[in-house]
Amino acid sequence: MVNLSVREFTPKNQQPLPGEPENWRRFFSFSTDHKVIGIQYIVTSFFFFLVGGIFAMVIRGELMTPEADLVDPTVYNAMFTLHGTVMLFLWTFPVLVGLANYLVPIMIGAQDMAFPRLNAIAFWMVPVFGIVLLASFLVPGGPAQAGWWSYPPVSTQNPAGVLISGQFLWLLTLALSGISSIMGGVNFVTTIFRMRAPGMTLFRMPIFVWTVLSAQMLQLFGLPALTAAVIMQMFDLTVGTSFFDPAKGGDPVLFQHLFWFYSHPAVYVIILPIFGIFSEIFPVYARKPLFGYKVVAISSLMIVGLSAFVWVHHMFASGTPGWMRMLFMFSTMLISVPTGIKVFAWVATIWGGKIRLTSAMLFGLGGLVMFVFSGITGIMLAAVPVDIHVNNTYFVVGHFHYVIYGATVMGVYAAIYHWFPKMTGRMYNEGLGKLHFLLTFIGANLNFFPMHPLGLEGMPRRVASYDPEFAFWNVVASIGAFLLGMSTLPFLLNMIGSWLQGEKAPKNPWRAIGVEWLLSSPPLLHDNFRELPVFLAEPYGYGKSEPLVANPDRLEVADELN
Repeated sequence: MVNLSVREFTPKNQQPLPGEPENWRRFFSFSTDHKVIGIQYIVTSFFFFLVGGIFAMVIRGELMTPEADLVDPTVYNAMFTLHGTVMLFLWTFPVLVGLANYLVPIMIGAQDMAFPRLNAIAFWMVPVFGIVLLASFLVPGGPAQAGWWSYPPVSTQNPAGVLISGQFLWLLTLALSGISSIMGGVNFVTTIFRMRAPGMTLFRMPIFVWTVLSAQMLQLFGLPALTAAVIMQMFDLTVGTSFFDPAKGGDPVLFQHLFWFYSHPAVYVIILPIFGIFSEIFPVYARKPLFGYKVVAISSLMIVGLSAFVWVHHMFASGTPGWMRMLFMFSTMLISVPTGIKVFAWVATIWGGKIRLTSAMLFGLGGLVMFVFSGITGIMLAAVPVDIHVNNTYFVVGHFHYVIYGATVMGVYAAIYHWFPKMTGRMYNEGLGKLHFLLTFIGANLNFFPMHPLGLEGMPRRVASYDPEFAFWNVVASIGAFLLGMSTLPFLLNMIGSWLQGEKAPKNPWRAIGVEWLLSSPPLLHDNFRELPVFLAEPYGYGKSEPLVANPDRLEVADELN
C-alpha cells in the first residue's frame, strides 16, 4: 500500500489578530477563529455533560429501591426534566457543533467560517442559556418539572403568584438555543456551499462534511417549528393566550406535532455527524479506503428527505387515525434503508483491514455495535402494535439512550481521541484511553440494556417509585449508571494532563489522509492556509499514488514529509 506524501502548509498569520490574547486566554475571549470557537464549544458542552451526569446519578440513585426515599418526588421530576434538557441542548448539540466548527473549514480548504462574528455570537449564547436554565433552581417552585418534551397542559401552569417560574426559564432556554442553532445552521450551509477551495467538489468533500451539511439543513428546515412552539407556549404561560389550552379552545396535540416535527429529525441532526465521524475514523485505523463513498454521501441526503415524514410515530398513542399510523409506520421503517447502507459500508471498510485498536477505533467500534442494537429496537418501535404496547415504558428510554449515549457519546469520544493531537499538539495516554473505553462500554450496556426487559414487563417511565417486581433490573441499571459516572474520571485525567504535559504530537500521528493533517499540530491562529489549496483527489486515497493537494509555487512547503 502506498502512503500518500502529506505536506505541511504554513498559515499566513502566525500571530493572533490585533487585540486578541495569546495562549490559553484566547479561549475566554470573543475570538472569531473557528478553531478557537470549536474548542470553546467542546469544553463548555463537556462541563454541562458533567452537570447532566450528576442529575442522572440522582435519578438512578432514587431508582435503586422501589420506594421514593432519596429525594422529594418534585425534586425527582425536576432532575428528570433537567437531565434530558441539559444532555440534549447543552451537551449533544453544542459538542457536535464544536467538532464541526473546528474541522469543516479546514476539511474544505477554507480560511474560516463564512460569518465569523455570527459564529462567535452563536457560541456565546450557549453559556448564557445554560446559566438561565440552571438559574431555575433559584426561582419559587424550583426548576421545570414537565419533562424535556414539555407537553401541555402540565407545562402551561405557573405556580400561584409566580411570574418567573422554572418552566418559563426552561422555555426561554429552548428559545435561545433554537436561535443559536439556526444561526449556526446558516453559517455551516453557507460555508460548505460557498467557501470550498478550488477543486473541492461536492464529491471530493469528506463524509464528515457531508453529514454536517445534511444535519444543518435539517436544523434550518425543522428547528423553526420547535422554536415557534416554545414561544407560543411561553405566551400561554405568561400572557394568557390559548394556543394549547383545551379549556380555551386550544389544542395540546398541536404542540406535540410542532415538537416532534423537529424533535424526531433532531435525532438525525445528532447522529448524522456521528456517522461522519465513523466514516473518517474507520478508514484510518483499518488502512483501507471508505467503501462506497458516493453512496454513503448520498444516503445522508436520503435521511434528510425521509426524516421530514416520520415525526408522527411518536404520537401513535395520541388518537392518531389508522391511515396516518400506517403511513408513518412505513416511512419510519423506510428510513432504516439509507442508515443500513452506511452500516454496510463501514463493515465493508473494516473487513480485511489492518486494524489498529487505538482508543479512537475502540470507541468507534463500540459506538457502531450499540448503534446497530438501537437500530433493531428502533425498527420494533416503528411497528404500531409494538409501539403502543411499550408506549411510555422504559423500553423507549432504553432505545433512546442506546442512540444518544451508546452511539452518539461514544462517537464523540472517538472524535476527541482521534483529533486531540491535531487540536492540542499533544499526544494522550493510550492506557487511560482504553481504560476509559472499557468502563464506558460496560457501564453503558449495564445501564441501558436492563431498560428493555423492564419496558417489556410494563414498568412506566418518569416515575420515582415502582412495583418491587422491577427491582432487580433497576439495581443493575443503577450500577451501570454509577460505572458510567466513574468512567469520566480517567478521561478528564487523560485530557487535562495530556494537554498540559503530554508528549508533543507530530503533524500526522495516525498516518491519516485528510486536509486537516496537512497543517501543523495544532494549526496556528487565523487563516488556515498561506494560500488556498487546490484539490486533485478525494481525501480517501489510501493505496493511490496521486497527491491529494496540488502545490503551486506560491505556497510555502515544509521540506520534511510524513
